[in-house]
Amino acid sequence: MGIYLSAEELAQLDPAVEGFRSPVPTQIVSNGEFNPLPQTPQQQQVEARIKELADTHGAKLGLDRRQFLRTSCGMAAAFVALNKVFGNLFDVTEAEAADPVQAAERAQALQNQFIFDDQTHFVHDKFEQKGLLGLAVFAGEHWNTGLTDQEKTDLYYYKFENYVRQIFLNSDTSVALLSGAPFDDKSWWLLPNEQIREAVDMINRVSGARRMLGHVVITPGQAGWMDEVDKAIDKLRPDSWKAYTIGDPLSAKTKYPWRLDDEKLMYPFYEKAVKAGIRTICIHKGLLPTDYEKSWANVWQYNTAWDIGKAAKDWPQFNFIIYHGCLQAFQEIPDRALAEFEKTGEIKWATDPARIPEQYGVTNVYADMGTSFANSCTVNPRFAAALVGTWVKGLGVDHVVWGTDSVWYGSPQWQIEALRRLEIPEDMQKKHGFAPLGPANGLVKNQIFGSINPIYTTSTCAPSMSHCHWISSRRSSRSIAWLVRSTSSVTMLLTASLPSVRRKMLAHGDSGWGQVPSA
Repeated sequence: MGIYLSAEELAQLDPAVEGFRSPVPTQIVSNGEFNPLPQTPQQQQVEARIKELADTHGAKLGLDRRQFLRTSCGMAAAFVALNKVFGNLFDVTEAEAADPVQAAERAQALQNQFIFDDQTHFVHDKFEQKGLLGLAVFAGEHWNTGLTDQEKTDLYYYKFENYVRQIFLNSDTSVALLSGAPFDDKSWWLLPNEQIREAVDMINRVSGARRMLGHVVITPGQAGWMDEVDKAIDKLRPDSWKAYTIGDPLSAKTKYPWRLDDEKLMYPFYEKAVKAGIRTICIHKGLLPTDYEKSWANVWQYNTAWDIGKAAKDWPQFNFIIYHGCLQAFQEIPDRALAEFEKTGEIKWATDPARIPEQYGVTNVYADMGTSFANSCTVNPRFAAALVGTWVKGLGVDHVVWGTDSVWYGSPQWQIEALRRLEIPEDMQKKHGFAPLGPANGLVKNQIFGSINPIYTTSTCAPSMSHCHWISSRRSSRSIAWLVRSTSSVTMLLTASLPSVRRKMLAHGDSGWGQVPSA
């Protein structure tokens, strides 16, 4: 299997949108880079308990199961069920699940919490790789092969309109960083760098606020890659860089793996980027299957932390954000990784970046939580607690970065709620010296949700943040809602390139986007 799903593998799977509509996943959901596992017995228990709670409390409120699970009470019920199965790891009571007033009060208290999602994705309109339909699938079932229209709809879920809806309207996300990925086969590129820039500019124009930032994806070692860097600095002005040291994340036959500390290849790039004031690079690390030594022979090392420390020490001006926190565990439930942690205090590969500050005397290495947290927080929340605790202890809470890898997983709201409610168990705190995570809007979680913000505040490539609106203002959200809701805009978003959408939208006014109707 390549890292994305084949036609044969897709034939064994059901779309996530056809699964049980729980507020949180009750099966592992794939981000398209692996074949997801069947429900565990614990997940089956969680699902059964959620249904019981929904039927009990929903009936009292005059709601059917599906209606109840779409409410704040339904979200609370999901975490009550998780606690019932996994122990009291989440801050929730059944009273919150039963009482709409109590649930609403909590939601109201958190609505202005600043949340910076540093890892989000969508695909361009002409993207045709059907393997991407494995991005959000449940295991154990089979496609209904007659659902041709459904297949088209599924791919739609990973495009611009749904991205905007899920990130900015269906979650509490304040600001999102739009990313991409490189492949040796150019037809697999999710978004060209130019379209990342177009999307960022569009959202910020419509919202009247700085709601979105964007990457430029670099391809070290490939022909003309530094020319593309020059072009990006001159024309695109990215907020940060994105890179894959593995080269092509699609195939173990990747042609261009490289190291962050390659002085000949990478140091001229760092010098150029520092001079341009674009001093943050996000690097995909980790996420390989258990048989990586065989299935990714001779290249798996490039997804480890082996090259981070020296590069960070040699370039203190640069911020190195390690996507997925370098967690190795992949294509598996976290039970094995948790057992290893309980025995040794180590989490394979993820502990390595947490050691770098002490080993190398640096303060410019960060761990991003994307996918690693999503695929553990509801599957084995004790492991999620160990993972976050390891990063916070080693790197510092202000160096643990919130990321969700959405829109692959739908709205990121369930992940946001999971972190807001998660607590490290007392026995784990005592044994491993972890500090508690504290309340939803306490210091630790506020720093995680917004810890990446100072990186971009100090970047000279962007306007001073003191002159930008880093807020999820009511007008901003209304404007984005108008973009999604507008019939003509939606039609264009589904059929046209981003530049043509921008030209059409510019026609609505004489100063960029003109007057955006109030919602």
